[in-house]
Amino acid sequence: MKIGDKVSALDEDLSGVVTSVNGNIVVFKDEYGFTYQYSKEKLVPKNPSLYENIPIVKKAEPQKNTSKKHQKNGLVLDLHFHNLVKNPQDYDSYERLFLQKEKLMEILQFCRKHNLKRLEIVHGIGDGILQKMVLDVLESQRGLDFYNKEILHHQSGAVMVEFH
Repeated sequence: MKIGDKVSALDEDLSGVVTSVNGNIVVFKDEYGFTYQYSKEKLVPKNPSLYENIPIVKKAEPQKNTSKKHQKNGLVLDLHFHNLVKNPQDYDSYERLFLQKEKLMEILQFCRKHNLKRLEIVHGIGDGILQKMVLDVLESQRGLDFYNKEILHHQSGAVMVEFH
């Protein structure tokens, strides 16, 4: 170290410019004009050019493993009929409702079998027949809680189901 070098103290939040060097003792002045005496072992040169040629390596964040049953988003079941079959126009209204009920029962069993904690059932906002069927099926089930996803009951197009 020589006069004019910038240094930082190891154990404290101090830095400044070296004003004198006497053997092992270095005196430096901080930005406010205060002087400090430290041994050379307690100081580090503050030279940004030392780090210019060192490549920066960004490491990937380690992924936290979470099981499927603890996923926050859960499973989503959309009961709109065009999502369930290829040719929705080939079915009458009774067959549509029957197939939607079968799909709902199948997904409820799947969630129980695979220990999923959440299921979102999208039934849409319509004349309420599908919504009523979904609520009837859920009320007949044990070991689950359900509530409308939206705050206002009459505007809800989805139901959240939580399994115990």
